Amino acid sequence: MSPTATWIAVLVGAGVVFAIELVGHLVPEHWLAEPRVARTAALVTVALLSALVAVQAVAHGRELVLDARLPALAVAAVALALRAPFVVVVILAAATAALLRALGMP
Repeated sequence: MSPTATWIAVLVGAGVVFAIELVGHLVPEHWLAEPRVARTAALVTVALLSALVAVQAVAHGRELVLDARLPALAVAAVALALRAPFVVVVILAAATAALLRALGMP
């Protein structure tokens, strides 16, 4: 892909995102106050974040890779379930990944 095509794609993508944001601000507030809409918006946010985490934890490019990130994610999930502070969760996950990589796990 040429640099010109890349920049065109970036600018078109930015324009689409801007238009979506603008439309979001133009939606009447009483539509967003309905419980079903609020619940759906919350669930979509959680689903998208979960999908992002899953892909980042087990993918490298177009390949599935089981490396130190997956056990680190499991440790973070347990720490979150135990209601540990977010900083502690991040430190535990990072320490787990670092320890496993130091032990030779890719």
